[in-house]
Amino acid sequence: MKIVVIGGTGLIGSKLVGRLRASGHEVTAAAPSSGVNTLTGEGLAGALDGARVVADVSNSPSFEDNAVLEFFTTSSRNLLAAEAAAGVGHHVALSVVGAERLPDSGYMRAKVAQEKLIKESGVPYSILRATQFFEFLDGIAGTSTDGNQVRLSPALFQPVAAEDVAATLADVVLADPVNGTVELAGPEPRGLADIVREHLAHQEDPREVVADEAAGYFGAAIDDRSLTPGENPRLGKITYKEWLAGSR
Repeated sequence: MKIVVIGGTGLIGSKLVGRLRASGHEVTAAAPSSGVNTLTGEGLAGALDGARVVADVSNSPSFEDNAVLEFFTTSSRNLLAAEAAAGVGHHVALSVVGAERLPDSGYMRAKVAQEKLIKESGVPYSILRATQFFEFLDGIAGTSTDGNQVRLSPALFQPVAAEDVAATLADVVLADPVNGTVELAGPEPRGLADIVREHLAHQEDPREVVADEAAGYFGAAIDDRSLTPGENPRLGKITYKEWLAGSR
């Protein structure tokens, strides 16, 4: 089966491509570097010719509110139109748990807009909403640093390993379209401030992590429901400690 992975050279995309190829499928890792640009439409028709499934795991190069909205809406419109023309039977997209609960975040608003386009496109689809990745803990600390302090909410957080995201995506790609949403979270709920504090301590980072109820998450106020899944999510297998040992 021919499968096209949009964003196939990135963190999740490269892992997904490897898994699907190992299962014997013909997989195209599509990205601007390989001549496929969803923002301009360049190379889409050729890449999608004969494809049965398209998995979109691409991400915006800019998280500025207008830029991220433009990226996800323009690229999704172009991609979905090309899929309809090519007769693609299954569109799989990676999104974010709790996107609709964080309207103050430009990134989350953009993901909600992307999901709406997918649902209205007429192309059979599956949306996998995942919690934040362990791989982005450093970035979360960086955006929340002021001097020698990292101010973060103590709200619950259930991060997941990128490897588990790719494994779950592979399952979704090879299954029939659900025409709905599947949620994926890590195996352990943790306080956001707590796990970042532990993460920095493992790296012997001298910054002090301060739990602050007023601290936002990429510009949005959060509570214990904001970043955690609903009922009966799929759960990753890799714990934070296992991921940390493997990443080292």
